[in-house]
Amino acid sequence: MGILVSLILLGVLIFVHELGHFVVAKACGVGVMRFSIGFGPRLWAIHKGETEYALSLVPLGGYVKMVGEDPDEEVPEDKKGWSFYEKPLPVRVAVVGAGPLFNLLFAFVVMTGLYLWGVPVLEPVLGKVMPGSPAQVAGLLPGDRILSIQGHGVSSWEAMAKWIRQGSGKRLKLLVDREGKRLELTIVPTPRKVKDIFGETKVVGRIGVVAAGVYRIERSDPLRAVVRGWEYTCRMVYLTLLGIIKILQRVVPARSVGGPILIVQIASQQVKAGLVSLCTFMAFISINLGIINLFPIPILDGGHLLFFGVEAIRRRPLSGRAKELAQQVGLAIIIAIMALAFYNDIMRILGGGK
Repeated sequence: MGILVSLILLGVLIFVHELGHFVVAKACGVGVMRFSIGFGPRLWAIHKGETEYALSLVPLGGYVKMVGEDPDEEVPEDKKGWSFYEKPLPVRVAVVGAGPLFNLLFAFVVMTGLYLWGVPVLEPVLGKVMPGSPAQVAGLLPGDRILSIQGHGVSSWEAMAKWIRQGSGKRLKLLVDREGKRLELTIVPTPRKVKDIFGETKVVGRIGVVAAGVYRIERSDPLRAVVRGWEYTCRMVYLTLLGIIKILQRVVPARSVGGPILIVQIASQQVKAGLVSLCTFMAFISINLGIINLFPIPILDGGHLLFFGVEAIRRRPLSGRAKELAQQVGLAIIIAIMALAFYNDIMRILGGGK
């Protein structure tokens, strides 16, 4: 099941990415000869107008083959006006950049739709209070609902936890609902050293409580859903870029890099967790796909944009030989990254998922 869901998920994201190139190319008057999901031998194909739409054997990617995509390519006389490299530089930049942009826009649309539909929110209701913890010392009991901290209303466990983490060693005033009665309590979160998502040690506040597991479905109005969708997309872009920087700085170990096998494993977990979790995961992967494709590595979209940047500075394109050499280097880098990802995935399986 996980493999099937992963293939569908990746297929959708690849389609969105290539659709970006295709739509902008068509809009800018660039001829498109083939729109393919997957690489290698074609499993299915249909011609419509000048374009062949194909489904190919290897599902790890896709491509849009445009007229005159190679500057050294001889373009037939009847297609001269449709050649990619005959178009002005800004048009070529737009066509190449549209793929990653569509991935980011897709994530934004998916998350906006989810917030409109309704997402589960964990309520700030206590399920367990640890003996001897700051929560027990303050007088908190299982079943208590935290209404506000320092006068700021908290409507979710996440919002409550944020205040607690930031309040390490400080006296915090709580407004608590206990069986319909409101109580004011004071608590001092204990400083604790924890590791964040990047493995870095930070000191945060802890009070020794566990959530009761009470959820509500929260639906946003259209304007609020758009804002939340935008905020999610920006936050994930930031975290993705920060994660890449941490890997390059060797703060995050290279073994954290995952590949298709890890995606299958996580997709299987998200299917069990429900549609909202699966769609959120798809939006996250779409953002990652968009950002990774902007890396200035030849073969990727970012590599083509790098070539265009050099062309803008030199006032002429790079030679075919220079591009060929750069693409060979780029291919070697991509193969090395994929090999690392597969190796890490296999070691996780052999190590029991660690």
